[in-house]
Amino acid sequence: MPIRRFGGHTSLVSHSQTPKLSYGYTKMNISRSGYRVFSANSTTACTELAKKITERLGVELGKSVVYQESNSETRVDVKESVRGQDIFIIQTIPRDVNTAIMELLVMAYALKTSCANNIIGVIPYFPYSKQCKMRKRGSIVCKLLASMLAKAGLTHIITVDLHQKEIQGFFSFPVDNLRASPFLIQYIQEEIPDYRNAIIVAKSPSAAKRAQSYAERLRLGLAVMHGEAHHSESDMADGRHSPPLSRTTTGHTGLELPLMMAKEKPPITVVGDVGGRIAIIVDDIIDDVEDFVAAAEILKERGAYKIYIMATHGLLSAEAPRLIEESAIDEVVVTNTVPHEVQKLQCPKIKTVDVSMILAEAIRRIHNGESMAYLFRNIAVDD
Repeated sequence: MPIRRFGGHTSLVSHSQTPKLSYGYTKMNISRSGYRVFSANSTTACTELAKKITERLGVELGKSVVYQESNSETRVDVKESVRGQDIFIIQTIPRDVNTAIMELLVMAYALKTSCANNIIGVIPYFPYSKQCKMRKRGSIVCKLLASMLAKAGLTHIITVDLHQKEIQGFFSFPVDNLRASPFLIQYIQEEIPDYRNAIIVAKSPSAAKRAQSYAERLRLGLAVMHGEAHHSESDMADGRHSPPLSRTTTGHTGLELPLMMAKEKPPITVVGDVGGRIAIIVDDIIDDVEDFVAAAEILKERGAYKIYIMATHGLLSAEAPRLIEESAIDEVVVTNTVPHEVQKLQCPKIKTVDVSMILAEAIRRIHNGESMAYLFRNIAVDD
């Protein structure tokens, strides 16, 4: 009986065809997907920064609708597919802070349930950053917000000049804390005449390290103000008088601690010579401006002939524009991390520096998996 031999044969399926998987689905491309940039703001003024960033990136702003229901509930509708993509949510914080936070949380969760690959929050000014320490019987709200963002689905955050760098430790995912100082220093060099005759001023001892960083890079002198009242950051609010010293107790009183004398700040003094100089006060946030106005008056009395204020985040709440206009301050320079066009109309002394360039570059580098070290070159640790 002849032996049947099995020879080679040609497959009926062409090699050029894509192999089919079960249930008729074609094999998905597992290469790196694209990215989309969305704005989580429901107000037009807050989307300006997002538009500038997308223009620099050469992409279109993602299609979404963010609005408030008649009962003030936040609703988000994403109008395009985000499956498998890196999504960047740009959220600038207006005066209505809590609504902006809710918009960010709802959009992040909507993108998470739409199977986005990574959800990166671009939050130039991180809200509640001043509430990063325990105050009496309060809470560390900044830590709570970090936990909420993680639960909503964020996997990364890009921000600018956190109020305290230790805030990065509140998050369970990476945080890139960019610096606005190169842009503000460039403004000083290009827009302030005779800036070589200037002196960098720290409004309080806690701001001395930041001021020293500016002074060293500009090759200028340094002055520090001490003694002004700053109740929002006061050490007297740290709970040392809680519970009250006098209270009625029954039974054993326990260990009696020595009575500690209360702190008392001295009158405002300036450590450093500002006479005949341009005084440049640097800080990270300018919100209630009473302290800045008082500092400007003292510097004028000490002989400074021009006074500038440089700050990253220009919140400029309440009567800030009017107080600045009526004060000895010559100019307030802030970045566009927070929308403040209305305040600029009320006070022509307020100037804006655009930081969309560094935010756009951070987005590009994170999506492409490139190092972020270039964005921190020549930046001191204390800046």
